[in-house]
Amino acid sequence: MSPMSRELRAVLARADGARTLPRLGGMARPNGVVIVSARFWAFAGTDGSLREGEMPGLRSRRSRAPLLRGLVRLATSFAPLFRGRGVAHGRERVFLVVALVAPAGCFFLPGDYGLASGLALTGALAVWLFRGRTLMLHGAEHRAIAAAEERRLAQTWAGVAHPSRFAPRCGTNFAALAVPTAVLADRFWPVTAAFYTPLLVTGLSLAVTMELWRVVQSARGWRRAFLAPGLALQRVTTREPALADTRIALAAVASVLRRELEPAPA
Repeated sequence: MSPMSRELRAVLARADGARTLPRLGGMARPNGVVIVSARFWAFAGTDGSLREGEMPGLRSRRSRAPLLRGLVRLATSFAPLFRGRGVAHGRERVFLVVALVAPAGCFFLPGDYGLASGLALTGALAVWLFRGRTLMLHGAEHRAIAAAEERRLAQTWAGVAHPSRFAPRCGTNFAALAVPTAVLADRFWPVTAAFYTPLLVTGLSLAVTMELWRVVQSARGWRRAFLAPGLALQRVTTREPALADTRIALAAVASVLRRELEPAPA
């Protein structure tokens, strides 16, 4: 076993014994897995590389205001892609920005053309995001985060435990809520369209969806019905990961948790 592998497994074992761990999120890429906490992010590549960084701080009161807090949280989730030595580079960053903004312009198209164009652009973005090895790594990302929450990181690394590849906090669940919310906002927007209307409608739809998602992702009982479409969609956006895929995601988890568990400076 290499020194790096021993250190990684030691971090996972330490995390399994920790009383509390931060909530983790993530993102699968064709060439690796991003794992984030409120303070740190890490990208573990399929080539064995590891990149680390810090998440932007959210200390302003405005960043915690209803509706606005959702937009701020959504924006910061892209920090590992765009900040400094982030995961995405050059033309890929430009493509991401265009793909995320372009659907708002469909608001100006007449009737069903706007809806059809918006859905087509969203579908094209999804196909691009889930290209290559992403489906397996997406399942691995979910499994690694579930392993942290269940304190079975070491067992999952060894291949003894196999936590679920389906996750209630996945962005797929958010998208499953965002699309109908945006369609309803587009259909029933009460004010005459102006040049700023697409951005306003898109921003409000995303903010409302984030608030709804915030409520239902840890819900019990009938409210979990809101997660059903997204969890069903994950059967398409994830595949059962191989142990090698899961270990890539666990390497990113270990990087984040190592920094989270370090003693605070005196």
